[in-house]
Amino acid sequence: MRTVGIVVEYNPLHNGHLYHIQQSRKITGADAVVAVMSGHWLQRGEPAIADKWARAEMALRAGCDLVLELPVAYSSQPAQWFAYGAVAVLQATGIVDTLCFGSESGDLETLVRIASILSDEPEEVGAELGRLLKEGLPYPSAYAEAVRLHLRRTGRELDADFRLDQPNHTLGLHYLLALRQLGSPIVPYSIRRERSDYSQKSITDASIASATALRELLSRSGDLGELAPYVPPSTLDILRREAEAGRFPVTWESFSRPLFHLLAQMDESRLASFAEATEGLEFRLRRSLSELASDSVEELIARLKTKRYTRTKLQRLLLRVLLGHTKDELNAAALASGVRYVRVLGFTERGRQLLRRMKKAAAVPVIHSAAGDEWPYLRMDARAGAVYALAFRDNRLQDGRRDYSQPPIRI
Repeated sequence: MRTVGIVVEYNPLHNGHLYHIQQSRKITGADAVVAVMSGHWLQRGEPAIADKWARAEMALRAGCDLVLELPVAYSSQPAQWFAYGAVAVLQATGIVDTLCFGSESGDLETLVRIASILSDEPEEVGAELGRLLKEGLPYPSAYAEAVRLHLRRTGRELDADFRLDQPNHTLGLHYLLALRQLGSPIVPYSIRRERSDYSQKSITDASIASATALRELLSRSGDLGELAPYVPPSTLDILRREAEAGRFPVTWESFSRPLFHLLAQMDESRLASFAEATEGLEFRLRRSLSELASDSVEELIARLKTKRYTRTKLQRLLLRVLLGHTKDELNAAALASGVRYVRVLGFTERGRQLLRRMKKAAAVPVIHSAAGDEWPYLRMDARAGAVYALAFRDNRLQDGRRDYSQPPIRI
């Protein structure tokens, strides 16, 4: 059975994602689709609008056959580690033949060429990246500029119209670098992102809109019906069910009370121990807390935000505080060691066949819950789930322990 892997967040799953699933099957000739999906917390340091089991069900009903969880240690990281973790999960299954990712241009050839040049991790690129980040550039822009300068110095300039700083180009390059670092036989493919950019907040098409634009629309109107033209009917049904159960929508403001409770107890030295607390950000955070008019996470982020400290950087720091992620836990050596397990969130009948193959082919244990709790990153996932459940309208003890009791979704 030929199998394609995709890396997703589905926040929420919309028609553009449906197109990606369908095209991934088509251009790779795959019989099955395996999705590696972020859990409750996403790459830009924000909570998912719906929990991971609801989003796994969206994926299965949209055509995925098996949904695996990207551990929170990787899912809330910059492109380098997000991509590395996702590819490591796909590689560990032992059954994925191809990887298909969306990009702004669909130009796989250029991304492969850049990856081949950077695969030895030239020291000057890392040094230049560090300098640019200190100057306040967001990671995608800083990384793209560091690469561009390196290519220029070595006489291999990029075409003027190829923008490596676009988010899906950045992720795509890091998927390719991860494949090389892991020595993976998985063959990469890319499809062009159509009719809506990743972070586009406005809706300019009758049926395709970014997840960012859909969340903006929902925050303004509060009417789930307005999403109908842009999402599959199954997505809308799941979101309505989750809303009725008090589990949707989840935003940063859903965590204002526990977050501010934690922040009120911490001095600068404690804040400095968390991942993402760099370049004196802990001092700015303490000062900003005393200036707030309310316990609003949005107000805190707005007060903290500068050219140097982007919204994504700040969200990731607040996430580390909320989930207790220290620099010692999320060090580069631990992340580079790869995944120690594969967590199943859901599967179809065809996915069940894939799981049978994985019993023999997988390089690591394949698990269906956090019961056993023997790996540090799995314990982090369970903690992340317990905190996420605080956002639910009728938060119950069992909601916080769902990682231990919830079986995979079966379609």
